Parts: sequence; C-alpha cells; structure tokens
Amino acid sequence: MRRGLRDVPRTVWLLAAGQFFNMIVAFTFVYFFVYLTDERGLSVAQAGVISGIGGAGQVAGNFTGGWFGDRYGHRRVLLAGSLISGVGVLALPALPVPLLYVVPVLSQYAGGCVRAANGALVAIVVPEGARRQGFAVMRFAANAGFTVGPPLGALLIAQAGYGVLFVVDGVGTLVFAAYAGRVLPARGAGRAAVPGDGAAGPGVFASLRQRPVVVLLLVAILVTDLVYRQQYSTLPTDLDHHGIGTGVYGWLLAINGGLILLLELPVTVALRGRAPLRIIGGGVLLVGAGYGVLALGTGVGTAVAMMLLLTAGEVLYKTPATAFVADHAPAHAQGRFQSLYSGVSVSGVVLSAPLGGALYSAAPGALWPVCAGLAGLAGVLLLAAGRTGRPGVTHAEQVRPARETATRTG
Repeated sequence: MRRGLRDVPRTVWLLAAGQFFNMIVAFTFVYFFVYLTDERGLSVAQAGVISGIGGAGQVAGNFTGGWFGDRYGHRRVLLAGSLISGVGVLALPALPVPLLYVVPVLSQYAGGCVRAANGALVAIVVPEGARRQGFAVMRFAANAGFTVGPPLGALLIAQAGYGVLFVVDGVGTLVFAAYAGRVLPARGAGRAAVPGDGAAGPGVFASLRQRPVVVLLLVAILVTDLVYRQQYSTLPTDLDHHGIGTGVYGWLLAINGGLILLLELPVTVALRGRAPLRIIGGGVLLVGAGYGVLALGTGVGTAVAMMLLLTAGEVLYKTPATAFVADHAPAHAQGRFQSLYSGVSVSGVVLSAPLGGALYSAAPGALWPVCAGLAGLAGVLLLAAGRTGRPGVTHAEQVRPARETATRTG
C-alpha cells in the first residue's frame, strides 16, 4: 500500500487535505430543499424548480470548468470557483425569493468548475501510471469528508438554525480557497503540466475522433451514472412501496459509504497494474448485477445484496475511469477531457430521477431489469474494447515529447 502511494506527489496530498475539509463543510445542498420549504415557506413545486436548476448548474460547471482551465489555468479556475461558491452560499439567507432562482445556480455552477479543476490538476501533477492512485486519494478525501459533513450539518441546524449552517459552509469554502492558493504552486505543478493556452493543439472534438475508446468510455459512464443514481431516487420509493422503511434505506447508504472508505484506496493500489478497461467494465457489470438482483424481487435481503454489488462496482470503475481519460488526453486539452468526464459522471444528478421516475410510474416492474440491461451492455462493450489493448491512442501521443510536460498550470 505504501509503495503504491509513493508516486502520488505532495501537491495531491495537500489538495486532498483541503478537499477533505471542504467536503466536511459542504452540507448546504443536502438540506437546501428542506430549508426552502421549511424555513422560507416555499411550495414543494417551487423548491423542486430551484433545486433542479441548481443541479443543472452544477452539471454545466463540470462540463465547462476544464475549458476555462486549459485557457486560463486550472489553479485560477479552482480559486475563482471557490470564491464565487463561498460568497453565494453566504448570501443565501439574505436573498429575496426571486434571487433564489439565480444565485444558487451560479454558486453550484462555480462548484462544478472547481470539481473539474481538481480533476485536471491531479491529471497534470501525477505522471501516467500513477494517476489511479492520485484520483483514489482525492476520492477517499472527498468521501471521508462527506461522511462527516451531513451529520454535522444536522447538528448545526438543531442547535443554531439554518443561518449558521450557511455561514459555516460559506466561510469554510472561502478558507479552502485561501488554503488552495497557498499550497498550489502558481507556476509549474510538479512533474507534468499542460499549457494554459487552449489553442495549443487540435480542438477537443478532433482529439476525441482520434481516440474513439474515450468516446466509448464517456458514453458508457453516462449510461452507468443514470443507472447508478437510481439508488437516490427510485430505490427509496420502491422500498417504501414494498413496506421497507427509511431506516433500512439509511443503513443501505451507510453500507455504501463505509465500504467505499475501507476498500477503494487499497483496491485501486492493488489493481494499479491491471488493464484499466477490464477493471472498469467489470465494475460496470457489477452495477448492472446489483439492479438485476432487485429484479428478482424487492426485499431487505435483495436490497442489501444490491447495495453490496453496487458498491463493489463503484469501487472498481470510478477511479480507473477518471485516470483512463487523463491518460488518454492530449497535453493541451487535459482540462477539457477531465471536464467531459466530470460532466458525464454527474449527469445522473439531473437525468436519473425524471427518467427513472417516469419509467417506474409507467411500468414499475420494468425499471430494475432495464437498469440491469443498460449497465450490463455498457460493461460488455468496455470489456470488449479492453481486449484490444489501448485503442484510440495515436502514435504521436505515445511518443509525446518530454517538453510538453514542463509548462505552467497557473
């Protein structure tokens, strides 16, 4: 384990420490819907619209943050996004209702840009061959922080109200921005970097045409995320329909979070030398198998089996998929490739609930077989692509000159 993490640069460890702190205080969005209906007295429909467009802003930020980073520097995007996000959260309690349709969207858009910038910085700083470990460290820090955050947020609400919640979140985000500004070098971020000028090479779509396996992976991850996030929308609905209470659902999520914290980092290190597409494809197949178990019938036993399989799939596919995109990105478009991956990997935030809900309303018995089939197909395609080695990587990329890895990130 120690030997496998030795190649993760100090900058990534420092950034992961900041990520851990930032996720601890990032609890506003968890209670935002309840705040709107309880504290502000809005209708469920109004709160749904505000929360929905905020989620759309987050996805848009993930899709576009890397484009800004390739042009102006990923460090700058991370700092600017954190500042905008922190100020937006601080302002929430004082906003009139009309501005609640605007400011949270901007704040979550900025947060999405920060996520894309984080991914791009890790891809830049960590050399190819060690990126899985680097991304696993970042995911471990984020998941550990989020494990602490929501219970702390509930405690703050109970003791001091929602106003303090927003202050702690907003100030904490600004503290993270100040910390990141200190630990991230303004110029040069270690052994690998990308040009700040997005015009330094062919466009991102031309680059994608040269790397069809990356396109395949992005499509597979989009489909998988739509399926994966059903656990947050239609799963609790189906459990309730079968007489299984929210307490069981809470324990299922606890199983998921606990096992990821325990297993993802060591599993990633142990499998770091294995063919990535086979690992990713196997993980996606496990996600499909989890929902396939639910297709046999919804009960406590099948729900636990489903969550165990889903968690195993997440442990296998998420980190290697992020690293695979980074390893196949051209140096001048590293941020844009990370943005594409970040965007498709959270698209389920916006799409999974309405699509899954519509199918569940029309044909409740079809939802889990469809989920299993979609993820299963995505997994099979990835496994088939993995048999051909590293398709889509051009010879020029494989012999990329070392001079491309000595430019700035600021």
